[in-house]
Amino acid sequence: MSEKYRVLFVCAKNDVRSLLAEALLRHTDSGHFEAFSAGLTVGDIDQRTLAALQHIGVDSSGLRSKSIDEFKGQDFHYIVTLCDKSSEETFWMLSSDEVITWNFEDPATSEKPEPFRHTLQEIHDRIKMFVTVKTRNTSA
Repeated sequence: MSEKYRVLFVCAKNDVRSLLAEALLRHTDSGHFEAFSAGLTVGDIDQRTLAALQHIGVDSSGLRSKSIDEFKGQDFHYIVTLCDKSSEETFWMLSSDEVITWNFEDPATSEKPEPFRHTLQEIHDRIKMFVTVKTRNTSA
């Protein structure tokens, strides 16, 4: 495969879930995918996001909160929304071959024990499944 799949993960503020997804996709398969993330608004990165990535050995260098406006006019193979708010507002903002809706609880407001690690694991599991499905026919 000569062209990498361009994937944009979108969430409300691009401060936790979409950043986790961006870093995890890069970590899981940067050979087939270019990963980006954005928020409907920009937020300060929750430091627990970076700590969760560091805990499992995923590189978080270069991660920053970005507005969806930075990506207007760009084409993506996949746009993946990670929360209800972003799934409702993203469809008409950007160009994509396919929009996928995943909904993950915001760990910053979660009542679960170790919410950042829990959300990281949920997103990582979904990313691995996504990579398996989307690259199934590209390896010969």
